[in-house]
Amino acid sequence: MKWTICAAAALLSAPLLGSWQAPFAATPVVAQNAGAPAPAGAERRPTGPGAAKRAARVPGKKQPPGTAEQQQPPPRVPFTAAEDAASSIPGMPDVRFWADATEDFKAALPKEPGPWLILTSGGSDGAFGAGMLCGLSAAGKRPDYAVVTGVSTGALMSPFAFAGPRYDEALRKAYTTITAADVFEAGNSTGESFVNSWPLKETIAKQMTAELLNDIAAEHRRGRRLFVVTTDLDSARSVVWNMGAIAAHGGDDALNLFRSVLLASASVPGGFPPVMIDVEANGKRFQEMHVDGGLGGQFFVASPQLMASTSDYRLPATQLYILVNTDLQREFNVVDRFAPKILTQSISMAVPVDTRLMLDRTYVAAKRSGVGFNVATIPASFNAPSRGPFDSDYMGALFQTGYEQGRSAAPFSAELPPDLGAPVQPSRIEKTGAQ
Repeated sequence: MKWTICAAAALLSAPLLGSWQAPFAATPVVAQNAGAPAPAGAERRPTGPGAAKRAARVPGKKQPPGTAEQQQPPPRVPFTAAEDAASSIPGMPDVRFWADATEDFKAALPKEPGPWLILTSGGSDGAFGAGMLCGLSAAGKRPDYAVVTGVSTGALMSPFAFAGPRYDEALRKAYTTITAADVFEAGNSTGESFVNSWPLKETIAKQMTAELLNDIAAEHRRGRRLFVVTTDLDSARSVVWNMGAIAAHGGDDALNLFRSVLLASASVPGGFPPVMIDVEANGKRFQEMHVDGGLGGQFFVASPQLMASTSDYRLPATQLYILVNTDLQREFNVVDRFAPKILTQSISMAVPVDTRLMLDRTYVAAKRSGVGFNVATIPASFNAPSRGPFDSDYMGALFQTGYEQGRSAAPFSAELPPDLGAPVQPSRIEKTGAQ
């Protein structure tokens, strides 16, 4: 299997496995010796490929935020369901809505129809979608999408996709040069997760610059829309963030919120710490707990009620383009009689099923709306081995596969991918370390 989704597997596997093959919807967390305490006085900041596993010791230097030596998180300010339902971002009341709030969704859409780009979950397999976008640019086949939506790894690439081909090189680097040390650090004593995501927070801060934010704001003012989904764990509801509206507010507060939303959308609960977001309701200030947007679905097109087979809603798009970063092929593994391995394999089956069901519903909604349905998936012929999380060789090969598909005569299919009755594929993971 490749690195795609599973918070539950993270919870069970991280402290137990030496080399763990866990599927994540968001950016994956795969830690060697995760949960092991750090030596006293040691700074555990990673310094290069594999350093997140080695926990480099550099005594005397200031510790980065969120290391294993951090204090326990403070108690939360209590609030009610009614207060959470009425909450908004201080100074930015127009930047988000509940995914199931149909009227708010409709009001946030562009005034004029156009093509929509939908970016799914998939962890490091987002290299496929990144390659596709760059290949489409090279072939002159990439329009200015009226709407771009992203969940999890799709959220991380969505700002580049929205801002246009001038950011293709940044997108390529984001998915071909990153290492595990840029995403997580093994061990976290806060009680919120098994690993620390401060490296990913810093990576996002480097990539999401003030210049990029200004370009996104300019496109938002033109009428285009960029939506990213997180999960409000307190309310168990998906939240859609209008990222262009955040960018349009400008200033440090907007930039910090923009980055926090991306981090939250890629934060697998239990694997990564949740992202706490400051809100207010009726003069009361408190924090909501936001985690991976993939909990509510592997991608987002419209409010669930509007996507239902019983709905008569017509999507105001001219074309739907869906980039699937999750491998939909079944893979064969002889599963050890060990709970984490059993759970990991089980969840690795569930994610493609969920993705396929969502694709089926989207196909029906597109046909009902008279909208072109276009989907791109990782080809079954792709067989590069992955030696671990964020293997640069693997991601580079997958990026190139997406790039060539994007440049091809038919980068998208108008039909649903073949069903799960297709022949089972052998695992592409090369086993390393303890199994």
